[in-house]
Amino acid sequence: MEFVHQSVLLRPAVEALAIRPDGIYLDGTLGGAGHSYQIAARLTTGRLIGLDRDEVALAAARERLKPYTDRVTLVHSNFAQLAQVLDRLEIPAVDGMLFDLGVSSPQLDDAERGFSYMHDAPLDMRMDRSGGLTAYEVVNTWPEAELKRILYTYGEERYAPRIAAAIEKRRAEKPIETTLELAEIIRGAMPPQALREKQHPAKRSFQAIRIAVNDELTAVEQMLTAAVDRLNPGGRLAVITFHSLEDRIVKSAFQAAAQGCTCPKEFPVCVCGKTPKVRILTRHPIVADEAELAENPRARSAKLRVAERI
Repeated sequence: MEFVHQSVLLRPAVEALAIRPDGIYLDGTLGGAGHSYQIAARLTTGRLIGLDRDEVALAAARERLKPYTDRVTLVHSNFAQLAQVLDRLEIPAVDGMLFDLGVSSPQLDDAERGFSYMHDAPLDMRMDRSGGLTAYEVVNTWPEAELKRILYTYGEERYAPRIAAAIEKRRAEKPIETTLELAEIIRGAMPPQALREKQHPAKRSFQAIRIAVNDELTAVEQMLTAAVDRLNPGGRLAVITFHSLEDRIVKSAFQAAAQGCTCPKEFPVCVCGKTPKVRILTRHPIVADEAELAENPRARSAKLRVAERI
């Protein structure tokens, strides 16, 4: 299907980077190149590095960014590998980085990808379809205790024990193969009051399985550590999150990088030698305004945090 994605917090995210026409910038979650297009348009002699683990997204971005081919380099890579990517490109540091941690709309809407609980498809959920763990393997082979853990931790699903037990019971009879089959098992495991909630009963569980399949939270932690260290002084790091787990990781990483000395207060002098690496520019995260929410309801949970390298 055609990869058309409506970028969330487009204007504030691009403005947060304070782009210089001759600067070097990295978009670690290229997607449909909505953010990247606006970054590239602001460059003259500068350069944009775009990363994505989804080859479908890369192909769409390459087409959209054709007017700026002279200043754009696209790389098939997980953003957790950004340091290695920059090393290969012989770029020691950049002037700004942007990461939009949400799943792109085309990934959600393309039934074949197996992300959606609204369309029937094989259980996949891989952002990088060139290999690796699938949702089928997680659902059918992971121990019940581990399923319960990821549903509770990654999905914040309070009915995780009931859902994990229902999955274990069904897969003992035959493998669970499709998204709608899994969604129905989840629905059947939940009490009547949970089914009256506004959101789909499988939403939290599908989020949890997707995070596990793509090892998303580990990747975010690795990315944040590498990103801070590969920014030039004055360079900006902008991160858009879509659920509380990611936002807590980003907030904590920013606070740790901004902290500096960790010696006990009673020490007369600093012995740890740690100094602040960044200053946080967003005391509270930036969220979508009413106009954007009216145009793109998926922006409702988006939060943008920004830090600047000292």
